[in-house]
Amino acid sequence: MSTAIKPRHIGRNISRIRELKDMKQDALAFALGITQQTISNIENSETVDEQRLIEIAKALEVSVEAIKNFSDEAVFNIIGNTFQDQSAVYNCNCTFNPLDKVVELYERLVQAEKDKVEYLEKLLNGK
Repeated sequence: MSTAIKPRHIGRNISRIRELKDMKQDALAFALGITQQTISNIENSETVDEQRLIEIAKALEVSVEAIKNFSDEAVFNIIGNTFQDQSAVYNCNCTFNPLDKVVELYERLVQAEKDKVEYLEKLLNGK
């Protein structure tokens, strides 16, 4: 049994980061000025040229180290340790009272209806 550490599959890491960023191969290829097929080949490669890796990291807006050291387990740990109920996190710091805005809108609608009725009455009576 070998105790040698298996090198990380850089292409697979690029693929996973790209997918987590909801980016298609075409979009990454466009950002790098290469073809989608080239991206596919890179993502299937265990190693990637250092200069190409730097370009890919810039396009993905991550560091080269993030690509080299990426692991699904780390992502799941981060999500698991930072996830909170979004309803508890949401905090609206309104600079106005929302109820006042609803009342204002209602008053504008009522006035518009009154204006419409008045206009129609003038049309019918003043014709």
